[in-house]
Amino acid sequence: MKILVAVKRVIDYNVQIRVKADNSGIETDNVKMSMNPPDENAVEEAIKLKTSGVVSEVVVVSIGLEKSQDTIRSAMAMGADRGILVKTDQMLDPLAVAKTLKAIVEKENPDMVLLGKQAIDYDCNQTGQMLSALLDWPQGCFVSRLGVKDQTITISREIDEGLEELEIQLPAVVTCDLRLNEPRFASLPNIMKAKKKPLDIISIDNLSVDTNSRVKYIKVEEPPVRKGGAMVADAKELIQKLKYEAKVI
Repeated sequence: MKILVAVKRVIDYNVQIRVKADNSGIETDNVKMSMNPPDENAVEEAIKLKTSGVVSEVVVVSIGLEKSQDTIRSAMAMGADRGILVKTDQMLDPLAVAKTLKAIVEKENPDMVLLGKQAIDYDCNQTGQMLSALLDWPQGCFVSRLGVKDQTITISREIDEGLEELEIQLPAVVTCDLRLNEPRFASLPNIMKAKKKPLDIISIDNLSVDTNSRVKYIKVEEPPVRKGGAMVADAKELIQKLKYEAKVI
């Protein structure tokens, strides 16, 4: 079995986000970048399946600038076998990303595609679902437990009422929740080994994919500054403020 894992290079989750002066987007110059956290869970799950003997090869793919090679190398240091970078200078919307991944899937012919449930930069939560529709494959979203047996996978996912258990036939698209596992830290020897693992670079122009954006970002603004709280002497004063000032009761 072969698994294709899609990963994205995003601003590190520990970095304070800054909006560009012209409000056209988020400032990324001289900012620490790293792998999207839910994508790390997807990589970890693929490696666990390989370690258990269920999977024979784990291929990592990323779409973006040449610097995205670092993200792919990080995944290979965790244990992935090889990487593919689809090089583009464009900022692609989820549909264009899904179409690009579809082209890679048709070339690689994996049995399963793993992705993070969403990226922490634009929080779209759309790529996995769109890829499933384009491939006409079954999908499992926000997966917090994954099991594989023959050509069937069993998944558990959180819903409003509790946990939903599903059984899906392969090939399939699965998006991973942060609760699925705890991603491992890459050891120094594995980081060195990752530098020698194969990484193919493909220009997005060679995939004949329609990357025209259907989304237009008009303006990006920081959230308004939150007002400070106020202390109240007792429950009576609290009720008065909620009723006459906040007008919520």
